[in-house]
Amino acid sequence: MPEVRIIAKNFMDMVASMPAMKLDKLYENGFICEAILRSLPPLGKKYVLQLLHIDVPVAAKLLEEWVLPDGYTKHRVAIDRLVQLRVFVEAVDRKNDKTYKLNPTFQKSLQQLLVHGGTLPREPMPSNITVRLPNLEDLEAYALQQWECFLLQLISSSLVEKPSNISSSLMKVFQRRLLSQRDKEAPKLTESGFQFLLMETNAQLWYIIREYISNSEERGVDAADLISFMLELSFHVIGEAYNINSLTDFQRSIIRDLADLGLVKLQQGRKESWFIPTKLATNLSVSLADSSSRKEVSSFSLD
Repeated sequence: MPEVRIIAKNFMDMVASMPAMKLDKLYENGFICEAILRSLPPLGKKYVLQLLHIDVPVAAKLLEEWVLPDGYTKHRVAIDRLVQLRVFVEAVDRKNDKTYKLNPTFQKSLQQLLVHGGTLPREPMPSNITVRLPNLEDLEAYALQQWECFLLQLISSSLVEKPSNISSSLMKVFQRRLLSQRDKEAPKLTESGFQFLLMETNAQLWYIIREYISNSEERGVDAADLISFMLELSFHVIGEAYNINSLTDFQRSIIRDLADLGLVKLQQGRKESWFIPTKLATNLSVSLADSSSRKEVSSFSLD
């Protein structure tokens, strides 16, 4: 029987798959540029920072001279990633030699962020307004409970005492390739479904988030706006309370779905309501390409 594989793609793989026009729009946000920079391999970060204030194309041969001969493989990995993400714009000069230049939109946004700093669209709410905020330990327990409830609902709603608020249509999106059903028989786990259950939490989360984003157009949601909000959310502070009134209508609908997944906790005060990011939310922009994470998910792939 052929091996069934699930790819647990990271967030940056999803970003790289976006059309060039939408990528450039994302790069108008300095915090997204910082998230991209954080995700790059070490040589990729080095190249971006070295070219940050250079406005002319740099020859590919010159970049190769910046690394020792035994580092060429890492060099190629870094360059390929930069081109995939459109952080580097590839071209050829008059001599038909390959050149690279920083994406102008990415370059300008990152320059402004690093030189002048930046502020998120919202600040944490003052403590005299919020009451009974969970401590970090309780918040982590809440996130785990929400996630486990969602997983049980995903596999079998009959096993869940507290059903998820996620709509049945959206739940079906998540269940694709994980469950199979013939005629009137009860749904059964596919081989992909069994492998999904064996994945560690981070890899499961990436799979679900990927499905959530990949099918956003079916729900009338722009994938670029969704990715932008999620990456922005990763810069919020775990355990701090943020006013829900600071969100757009689109973001409010997203934050409710994220609460069902355990990425945020929603609370209601006397006059105000707020959301509290958990560790799952603040890890959204972290790349799974580092060596420790790769060991955990190397046996899975995403198609």
